[in-house]
Amino acid sequence: MYRPIGVIHSEYTEQEETPIQGIFNPSMGEIEVFPEFAAGLADIESFSHLYLLYYFHRATSAKLTQKPFLDGEKERGIFAIRHFNRPNPIGLSIVELVEVRGNILVIRGVDILDGTPLLDIKPYVRQFDHRDEVKSGWVDNQHTDDIAVWNASPRGLRDRGRTNL
Repeated sequence: MYRPIGVIHSEYTEQEETPIQGIFNPSMGEIEVFPEFAAGLADIESFSHLYLLYYFHRATSAKLTQKPFLDGEKERGIFAIRHFNRPNPIGLSIVELVEVRGNILVIRGVDILDGTPLLDIKPYVRQFDHRDEVKSGWVDNQHTDDIAVWNASPRGLRDRGRTNL
């Protein structure tokens, strides 16, 4: 079983208002790493971006098919989308590391609810993590370029007629 190593703090308290992807928003947040894990932060300040693995503590129920936020017309397999109602409600985000203050990491590009339990941190390593010629399945057929202009949340997508969820 896993246990949290910290907690993620953000301005988002409602799923409906939380951005669907961190790359589309500049919002700031903080990671509070619990003191017993603070030594594990040594040398983290030399990385610009981090992977965060966390527990979707407010997921409601696991579903094997779900309508994704970017395509509310068709249900898709849960493993082909990034929805939070998963058999193991584990989230993954890439965030920008702005500052390290002891056991507090200041981050940008937050798409995570306030109070979310943090399971792990891994550095983003360009030489290992970047891939050329990537196919993004059904997402490639969605017009995502305009989403970068505004902070896309489930409510924002619905208000713009981009989903019927």
